Amino acid sequence: MVTLTGHSLNFTEMKQVLFEGEKVKAAKESIEDVKKSREAVESIVENQEIIYGITTGFGKFSDVLIQKGDVEVLQKNLIHSHACGVGEAFPETVSRAMLVLRANALLKGYSGVRPLIIDRLLELVNKQIHPVIPQQGSLGASGDLAPLSHLALVLLGEGEVFYKEEKVPAIHALTQEKIKPITLTAKEGLALINGTQAMTAMGIISYLEAENLAYQSEIIAATTIEGLCGIMDAFDEEIHMARGYQEQVEVAERIRKYLKDSQLTTKQGELRVQDAYSLRCIPQVHGATWQTLHYVKEKLKIEMNAATDNPLIFNNGEKVISGGNFHGQPIALAMDFMGIAMAELANISERRIERLVNPQLNDLPPFLSPEPGLQSGAMIMQYVAASLVSENKTLTHPASVDSIPSSANQEDHVSMGTIASRHTAKVIENASRVLAIEAICSMQAAEYRGKNKMAPMTRAFLEAGRTIVPFIESDRMFYKDIEAMYRWIKKIPITSVGMENETVHS
Repeated sequence: MVTLTGHSLNFTEMKQVLFEGEKVKAAKESIEDVKKSREAVESIVENQEIIYGITTGFGKFSDVLIQKGDVEVLQKNLIHSHACGVGEAFPETVSRAMLVLRANALLKGYSGVRPLIIDRLLELVNKQIHPVIPQQGSLGASGDLAPLSHLALVLLGEGEVFYKEEKVPAIHALTQEKIKPITLTAKEGLALINGTQAMTAMGIISYLEAENLAYQSEIIAATTIEGLCGIMDAFDEEIHMARGYQEQVEVAERIRKYLKDSQLTTKQGELRVQDAYSLRCIPQVHGATWQTLHYVKEKLKIEMNAATDNPLIFNNGEKVISGGNFHGQPIALAMDFMGIAMAELANISERRIERLVNPQLNDLPPFLSPEPGLQSGAMIMQYVAASLVSENKTLTHPASVDSIPSSANQEDHVSMGTIASRHTAKVIENASRVLAIEAICSMQAAEYRGKNKMAPMTRAFLEAGRTIVPFIESDRMFYKDIEAMYRWIKKIPITSVGMENETVHS
């Protein structure tokens, strides 16, 4: 059971909740803070104080005063009017993450909701009722208004949910689990939808996939080095220590570990003096991606425990301040940065694929074909990789540099962070398939060289991979192999490639 406090949620706990079915509960001391904040909201309504979002309209309507008897209608209208997302739904895992993150933010005690709201959010998590939330429609400032409104609809017994592997009306799932719909009162609708939880949820899941892929890319690259009889001198520790980037040093160290005792690698001058950059510069390029991932992880750790509501209530209601914590710029930049970094892993991987299949660049069978000419071998696999990296180049145009004014120019600068997070998720998916293609080609090349000459760790990787994609003895429908390898490398535990001490830490 993961206990949410509003301040201490970490990646390890998110992994447990999202991928291992761990349940969640609210910390008692945090609920006490929530109650005090709620008392402040009720006092504001009772005394008819003029406070944004509690006794006024929203956005450009912030100057419109709302009568005491209309606060419930105001909140319901807010959710209904803002639930206008379009496009395909976020994956269930993202929806689940949004529930957890929204509950955690409310538990900070700055938002003025009743504990009932948090209880309901956590009940949806624990009973695996996941709101159907369209991916498109958020500007990433005023928070993820449209996506979070679709989440809030479910608390009202409206909208749709994923429940027991089906998409059903929310009221059906709530009825099955004996959960009563609630009526939102003052501030609660606004508190549910002012936040960055869509972009952050997508960002967390993308980060976890990116981190795993970055590790897998190194064992795959090491296998490619063997397939091309690569030069190990470029991975000498002193070279990387001389530059000073710790991530670069660590990548080189892992490559040396993977290739220890290999009989397929060479020394400079033995076959050639230098390798191409796609082999020689693996530590520099992959290390730079790791630098980016560390930056992204730091920002996500902050955001998953951040108060992103507006207004925020401090000192038991003595101070209620309208600000802009809902603005997604920190996550927008981080998501764009991560997309660029992961696209580079794919770019250098595709160049290694080319070196594996191009007979002008190696002494292997052309296109790794068992019968060159009669059979095409891996020729079109390289085409596919080239197509994917080209697509990534368009997806990594930064979303965060764009802004379109909204709400009659009241909200005149927005982050587009949710677009950035969605694009980055697609970049990571594309990069995973490029690396799957490299894995197929590198195993084929290494096996041509002689499986018995491989390093123990890369040979273990190859033998495990051969249970997924067999040796290419003749042309076949390779799309099945690519998809099988893609799914496999996404699921390989980090510990299976020798990273026992480098799993995700909070």
